[in-house]
Amino acid sequence: MSRIAYVNGLYVPHGEAGVHIEDRGFQFADGVYEVCEVRDGHLIDETRHISRLIRSLGELRMAMPMSRAALGLVLREVVRRNRVRDGLVYLQVTRGVAQRNFLFPANTTPTLVVTARATSRAELEQRAEAGISVITVPDNRWDRVDIKTVGLLPNCLAKEAAKAAGAREAWFVDRDGYVTEGGSSNAWIVSAEGRLITRPAEFGILRGITRTVTLEVAARLNLQVEERGFTREEAYAAVEAFVTSATLGVMPVVRIDGRAVGDGKPGRAARELRATFHSVAEVAP
Repeated sequence: MSRIAYVNGLYVPHGEAGVHIEDRGFQFADGVYEVCEVRDGHLIDETRHISRLIRSLGELRMAMPMSRAALGLVLREVVRRNRVRDGLVYLQVTRGVAQRNFLFPANTTPTLVVTARATSRAELEQRAEAGISVITVPDNRWDRVDIKTVGLLPNCLAKEAAKAAGAREAWFVDRDGYVTEGGSSNAWIVSAEGRLITRPAEFGILRGITRTVTLEVAARLNLQVEERGFTREEAYAAVEAFVTSATLGVMPVVRIDGRAVGDGKPGRAARELRATFHSVAEVAP
């Protein structure tokens, strides 16, 4: 079955979908996006994802392309038309089409693109059983990474570096030697005292939806959490580590820069958080 995309009011074959060459998303990366997990045909944490989308749009002085309710219907229809039971639904909003000019144009109609694709839950669980490796790279992004924009070239470069090193993810490290976040995930470690440590969701990182839910799961499991920065050296000395994202869920990290984390196997905290996550996350009808 061919994939179907939603583009500005139309459901079209994925291979035929397109936007105008002067769309500001193409010209300036003037747009934002969200990725929502689909599990058993249901959207996971839709409410929080759309709320973050609205915040990102507001920070860039962009309008919502439609109401929250209408957007929810589009997301579900794209999932349905692509027959995705387990996978991801992606939505991107740009400022729209205008003559190329750095200044924001007046009265443009936002561009909305929604796609969905299936993923293998079994393969993801196998990866979680083994854990992943990460490398660290200098953080060379702009200061407003709290806005989920489509300007992801530094992230792409970081992930390419990780791939070249045989790793799955890259952790950005700021000028002071503190880990900020991953190329497409939030970063966590567990101290020798058993405390979960992750950077506060300030302007230095994206307020990950999976991160937010993981904090709730940790509270339910009576795990202690410290929201503070941690250094690369602290990460090397941690008893376990993991990342969180809509794509990976809670994913154990077993190697950092080629060094084993703890005993080199997925840790208990990460495994418990992963196993409990979907009993706490919002499952949309």
